[in-house]
Amino acid sequence: MDYKFSNLLGAPYRGGNVELSGTMLLSPVGNRVTEVNLTHATSTTLPSQNISTIRTIALSPNGAHLITFDVDGRALLINFHRRVVLHHLTFKSPVVAAKFSPDGIFFAVAMGRLLQVWQTPSLVKEFSPFQLYRTYGGCSDDVTCLDWSDDSRWLCVGSKDLTVRVFSRETVEGFRPPTLSGHRDTVQRVFFAEGGLDHSVPTSTTPTPPLNLYSVSRDGALFHWRLDPESPDFVGEEQRPGGGKAAQGGQVGRGGTRGWQLLEKHFFNQQAKCTCADYHKESQLFVAGFSSGVFVLYQLPGFEMIHTLSISREKISTVSFNESGDWLALGCATLGQLLVWEWRSESYILKQQGHYFDVNTLAYSPDGALLATGADDNKLKVWNVGAGSCFLTFKDHTAPVSAVCFLPAGQAVLSASMDGTVRAYDLARYRNFRTFTTPTPQQLISLAVDHSGEVVVAGTLDSFDIMVWSMRTGRLLDVLSAHEGPVYGLSFSSSQAILASSSWDHTVRIWDVFESKETVECMQHTHDVLTVAYRPDGKQLCSSTLDGQLWFWDAVEGRLQGTVEARRDIAPGRRHGDRVTAANNSSGRCFTSLCYSADGAFLLAGGSSKYVCLYDVSERVLLRRFAMTTSRALDGVLDQLNTKSLTDAGPMELLDTAQSDDDDDSFQAGTSSAAARLKDSLPGTGSGSVPAARTKCVRLAPNGRTWAAATTEGVLVYGLDEETMFDPTDLGEDVTPAKAKAALRDGQYTQALLLALRLNEPSLVRRIMEGVPTAEIMAVTRALPVLYIPRVLSVLAECIEGSAHLGHTLRWGKALAVAHGQTLRAQGRQLSPHLRRIIKGLSAVHADLDSCAGQNIYTLEYLISAPRPSAEGEDEEEEPTDVATEAYAIDEDAEAAANMPGWGASEVDGFGEEDAEWGGDEGDDEMHIEEAEAEDDEVAHSGGGEDLDEEVIEAPTPAKSSAGSAKKRKKVTVEQTKEGSVIEGAGVKDGRPKSARLKLRQESLVGAEDPKTPKTAVKAVKMKSTPRAKSTLAKKKRPAESP
Repeated sequence: MDYKFSNLLGAPYRGGNVELSGTMLLSPVGNRVTEVNLTHATSTTLPSQNISTIRTIALSPNGAHLITFDVDGRALLINFHRRVVLHHLTFKSPVVAAKFSPDGIFFAVAMGRLLQVWQTPSLVKEFSPFQLYRTYGGCSDDVTCLDWSDDSRWLCVGSKDLTVRVFSRETVEGFRPPTLSGHRDTVQRVFFAEGGLDHSVPTSTTPTPPLNLYSVSRDGALFHWRLDPESPDFVGEEQRPGGGKAAQGGQVGRGGTRGWQLLEKHFFNQQAKCTCADYHKESQLFVAGFSSGVFVLYQLPGFEMIHTLSISREKISTVSFNESGDWLALGCATLGQLLVWEWRSESYILKQQGHYFDVNTLAYSPDGALLATGADDNKLKVWNVGAGSCFLTFKDHTAPVSAVCFLPAGQAVLSASMDGTVRAYDLARYRNFRTFTTPTPQQLISLAVDHSGEVVVAGTLDSFDIMVWSMRTGRLLDVLSAHEGPVYGLSFSSSQAILASSSWDHTVRIWDVFESKETVECMQHTHDVLTVAYRPDGKQLCSSTLDGQLWFWDAVEGRLQGTVEARRDIAPGRRHGDRVTAANNSSGRCFTSLCYSADGAFLLAGGSSKYVCLYDVSERVLLRRFAMTTSRALDGVLDQLNTKSLTDAGPMELLDTAQSDDDDDSFQAGTSSAAARLKDSLPGTGSGSVPAARTKCVRLAPNGRTWAAATTEGVLVYGLDEETMFDPTDLGEDVTPAKAKAALRDGQYTQALLLALRLNEPSLVRRIMEGVPTAEIMAVTRALPVLYIPRVLSVLAECIEGSAHLGHTLRWGKALAVAHGQTLRAQGRQLSPHLRRIIKGLSAVHADLDSCAGQNIYTLEYLISAPRPSAEGEDEEEEPTDVATEAYAIDEDAEAAANMPGWGASEVDGFGEEDAEWGGDEGDDEMHIEEAEAEDDEVAHSGGGEDLDEEVIEAPTPAKSSAGSAKKRKKVTVEQTKEGSVIEGAGVKDGRPKSARLKLRQESLVGAEDPKTPKTAVKAVKMKSTPRAKSTLAKKKRPAESP
C-alpha cells in the first residue's frame, strides 16, 4: 500500500506573497506550496515541505525554478516541473523579500538590513550550487521590499528607515548609490517603471538606471521619482563581498543636475493602512490593498482611479498582477481567502476560502469523488477531490461541526453540530431540506446513517443518549439510553440494522434499532473507548481505548479476537510544556479515529500525534506510518527540543518577543506562530496555545485508491495514483517527429507515443497510435502518464469520427478504460468534453451501421432463417432436385458459409480458400459430378495412383421441396484427378445405376433449364474457381425448384 501525498485541502492561503504566472497561481500554505490552474479550475500541492511556515516564494521567469523561504530563513530550491527539491540553503536571518532577475541568472533576497544577490544554480552538479554574487548594505533598518530593472543590472530597495535606495548589480565607475527619502512611514513596495533615457539627448557610455521609480509607504502615499538626464554622474564607492565590506549607501546629489528628483506625490485617502501593492509595467497599472479589505486600481502616471472593491473586512495580505495585467490575485491570510479578479469584466476567476479554524471531521461520498469537511468555524464544505477545490459551503450551523456523513445513495450529506441539530443538505439543489433536533438542547458529537438511509442516529455529550430519527419524516423515533459517558463513536453494520456505540464508560454497546431498545451486547474494556468502527462485511468490530490499544471483536459472537498495543506506534513528539521526554511521556497516546478499507484487510488509524498508522487486520501488525507534517511551527513535531531556547520565563517559542507594533505586517496575520496566537487569545482558553500536530479524523475512499486525514495543517489527501505531472520525454532535448517515427519503426511504441504527445501534433499522435500493433496496445496504455490522458482521448474522438480503423480505435478506448479507469472516474469533470465527443462519434457510427442494416434487413433475415445442418452421421434420403439448381444453391451457400450460424471452418472446407487446388488447370471450365450410393454411413474410397488425391469432407444436403424438411449433412468421398473433382455420394431414387458418372459442362448450369437434366440429391458439389465462372454464377438468378 504505497500511498503518497497527493493534495492539501481546507486551506488555500495562510500568508506570504503569491505568484501569478499566466494561468497558474502559486500560494504558500503552511510549509507547502499550492498550485492553482485557473484554466481547468484545479488545485494541487507540491510534495516538498519546508521546516517551518513559508513566508516568501519566488518563481523564475522561465518557470523552471521555485525558491521557498520559511520564517526561520531556510530556503528550498525546487525543480518546478519535476516537483523535486534540488538544493537547500539556510540564511543567517529571515528573508522578507526575494525576486529573480528578468534574465533568470540571478536572484536577490532581502534579509535584515542587507540585500544579497545570488547566482541561480544550474543543472550542472556542483559542490556548492548557491554562490553569493554581491552584498549591499547601508540601510539603517530592515529591508522590506526590492525590485529589478528590465535589463537585470539595477536594483531598488525599500526599508523601514523610510528611505529608498538604488544599487547596481555590476561595479560602475563613479556611481554612488542614491538614498531617496521623504516618506513618513515604512516603505511597503518599490517599482522601476517603464522608460529609459531619451536617445535624442547625447549621453555617455556609463550605464544608467531607469528614469522612473515608484515607492509606496504604509501610510498610503505613492511617490513618483525621476532621474534627471542632464545631471552629472553620481560619485560613490562600492565593494564586492569578497573584500569583507558591504556596499555603502549615499545621499541624493542635490548639487548635480543628473540626480533623482521627487516628481509627484499621490495619496490614497483611505481610512486604513496600505498593506500590499503591485505594479504592471507594460500597462502602467497600479493596485494597492489596505487593512480594511479594500483594494484600489489606478492608472499611472496620471493616478486615475479605475476601480475600488472591498473583498472582506480583514486586511489584504498580498496582491499580484499576471503577465498580461488583466487578472489580479489577492490573498487574505486572516480568513484563508484566495481570489483572482479580472478588472476589465469585473468578475471573479477564482474564489476560494478555507476553514478558519481546525477541521474536525470529514467523509467521502459513496463514489469517492466528493469530500465533505466540518470545522470549528461552524461551516460545512464540500470539495471536489479530483480538482482539489471547494464548490459548496453551508453556514447554517451556529456551533462547531462535529461529524459529517453521506447518505448511501450519495444524493445528500448530513452534519451534526454542537448546536444540537443534525442538518441534511441536498447536493443537487444545494439547500438544507431536513433538520433534526433534540427534545432538549444537547451537544451532538457523533453521527451515523444505516445502510438503507432511512435511520439517522447521533450521540450526545451531556445526557449520554443516542438520538434516533427517521430520514423520511424528520421525527424523533427513539432515545437509546444506557451509556454513562459521552458517546463519541457510532457505527452501523453494513449487513444488517445493528448499531455499535462507544463511550467513555469503558463499554461498546450493540443495539438492534428496529427490534428493541435494550442493548443486544455489551463489550467491556479496561479504559475509555474513544471510537468504534465496523468492518465492511459486518463480521468484525474494532475499538480504540485511551491507553493506546486497538480491540478487535467478533461482531456475531461478541467475543474478543485480539488486541494491538499501539502506544509506541503513535509516538507523539515532545511538546514545549512537557516536563519529561517524549519517550517517557505516556499521556495522550491513543487513536481517536478508525477506518477499515473496502475489503476489510487494512485498518487506518489516526490520533493525537503527527502519525497516521496502517495496520494489517489479519496479522494485527503495523504496515506503515505516515508523517503528516514536518513543520516546526506546530507543537509535538520534534522528539527532542533545543535546550538553548529554554529560559527562566519558559520556552522562547511561547514568549512574545516582538519589539514593534507591526499590526500591519503582511505576514504577521498569516503566521501560525505561538506568539501570535497567544497575543490574541483570552485568558484561560486553549485556542491561543501553540497548535499541536494531531489527526482528528481519517477516512478511506470507497475505491481504496485514496484516503484523507483531517489534521492541524488541513485536510491531507494521500493516493495510490501515479504522479500526474511527470513526463519522461522532458528529459530529452531531441524531441522531433523524426525521432517519434524512428522509435515506431524500431518497435519502441511507448517512447514513440510519448514523443508524439510531447510535440502535441494530433496528426502525428494519430499515426503513431494506428501503427501500434493490437497486441501491444494494453502495454503501451499502462505505461502512459496520466498527464497525457486528455490528449489521447481527444485523438481517439477524432479517429472515431473519421478513421477507417474503427476496431483498432475501440481497442485503444478499452485499454484506456482498463488501465486508467480510476483516473477517468476521478477526473470525470475535466475529461467530460472528450468523453462526450467520443460518445457522439460512436453514436454516429452506430447510426450508419443501423441504416446499412435496415436496408439489407430482408437479406439478413434470409441468411438467419437458413436451416442448420444436422448432427454428423444421420442419414436421410432426399428428393430429386435439379442439378443446376443445386449447384447454384451450394455455390451461394459456400460464399455465405462464414456468416451462417452453425457452420464452422471444418464444415466449409473445399468451398473457400482451397478451390484453386481442386479444379485442375486454370482454363478448365468443366466440373465432374460422380454420385454413388453408400451402403454404410461412411464410404471408404480405395485405389488410385500418384495422380489420385483422396479426401473426406462433410457437405450440407439441400433442403427438401416439402415444407418443414431439415437440411442434413452427409459424408462424401472426393476424388482429386487431373480432369476435375469427382464426388461419390448416395444413390438416387430414379433407378440410375450405382457409380454412374455424369459430366456436365458449365454452360448447362447457367443456361436454360433442360428437361432432360437428371434430378439427383447431390450431397456436395465442388466447382472450378475461375473468375469467369464465379462472375457468371453471381449474376444468375436461382431457378425455381422442381416439384
